[in-house]
Amino acid sequence: MGHSDQAGTPPVAPPAQSQLQQFWMPFSPNKEFKREPRLFERAEGMYFYTPDGRQLIDACAGLFCVAAGHCRREISEAVYRQLQTLDFAAPFLRGHAGAFELANRIVEYTPAGLNRVFFVNSGSESVDTAMKIALMVHRVRGQAQRQIFISRERAYHGVNMGGVALGGMVNNRRAFGLGLAGVYHMRHTALPENRFVKGQPQSGVELADDLARFCQLYGGENIAAVFVEPTAGSCGCLPPPKGYLDRLRQICDQNGILLVFDEVICGWGRMGANFGAQAFGVTPDMITMAKALTNGAQPMGAVAVQQQIYDAITDAGPERGIEFFHGYTYSAHPAACAAALAMMDIIKKERLIDRAREMSSYFGEAVHSLRDLPVVQDIRSVGMLAAVEVATVGSPGARGHEAQKRLYDRGLHLKSTGESLLIAPPLIAEKKHVDEIVDKLREVLAVL
Repeated sequence: MGHSDQAGTPPVAPPAQSQLQQFWMPFSPNKEFKREPRLFERAEGMYFYTPDGRQLIDACAGLFCVAAGHCRREISEAVYRQLQTLDFAAPFLRGHAGAFELANRIVEYTPAGLNRVFFVNSGSESVDTAMKIALMVHRVRGQAQRQIFISRERAYHGVNMGGVALGGMVNNRRAFGLGLAGVYHMRHTALPENRFVKGQPQSGVELADDLARFCQLYGGENIAAVFVEPTAGSCGCLPPPKGYLDRLRQICDQNGILLVFDEVICGWGRMGANFGAQAFGVTPDMITMAKALTNGAQPMGAVAVQQQIYDAITDAGPERGIEFFHGYTYSAHPAACAAALAMMDIIKKERLIDRAREMSSYFGEAVHSLRDLPVVQDIRSVGMLAAVEVATVGSPGARGHEAQKRLYDRGLHLKSTGESLLIAPPLIAEKKHVDEIVDKLREVLAVL
């Protein structure tokens, strides 16, 4: 399927213990890792390989981003050609053809009306950009008092200060304070009665009325935007109750509030549709995206915006001046655009999103087969995303952390958040790969 041929690639010697100290690792227990490093040397297709030659199946698409499998030759060659032709183009006051082509390709997949694209470098940046767009469009419409943002408990919206404020994961907030004032959180939808439900649960639609309560408490006319993941991802796969997103859309419309879907994980097929917006039949005003946009091969994110929002901001600006004072040195970087364009070709040629939809039922049934294990407290799944939650023993998160280490040693890579083990394989996964993932999970969890 166009994966790179690793034959003849010289092995890379693992770093010595003394060489591990200088790198301050993100979201990692640095002291523990540097005592017991778990390293990758290379990757191909569905698998990582360690310096000592062991093979690990990738059960989390790297970090939810490698949807087309690792080391796709089409992408690496496209980036190589681009770097030889135009390695960098200043994104302020200048442009290059790849950025415009990519924006046009992206809006072939977004819901109708979301046809203006602002490029950034990560999911975190896409969220903070969407917050700025929301504040700006209300200002030019004469509603500058709209300064409040609403999010949810157990939400993850990146690590920039705006995303930290929106986020509902305590450890991401505890060390840094509130991040921004004027952000309030609806309750999450992980209800006890929804344990072991496949797909969207029946219970919990009424939790959307938290937004109506905030409109009464703070004044709907003061709220700028509501940020939600169609399915909460990093916190443990929380699919929306049936009717929940529709109700949020209704309340937003009644109060002039923008609805933003954070689709950094849900987008590009993970929900079995182009985006979670289409999977759940609700169209937001903005969509944030990243990760699978370039198959993880280059850092890139984007915000897709309703044309009327773009028009309001640009029309309000000066005739010959900047309308929106925001952007990044590496916005629409030529190499990132090349990677994303190659990924668009793969998505279309290999019917990657259709394949995800067709595999999702088998995937869900396979993961839910683990519910008989005594350690398993809950399983949640939708599309090609699932979480297996194990019982807490000792400090919160300790057992989940131990599980992901043992799984690495057994030949499986995934991400853990607290006691939730997150499963989101590349969308090229076949039934045999799903079986391999579930078999390895069963072996480890049976003795955890």
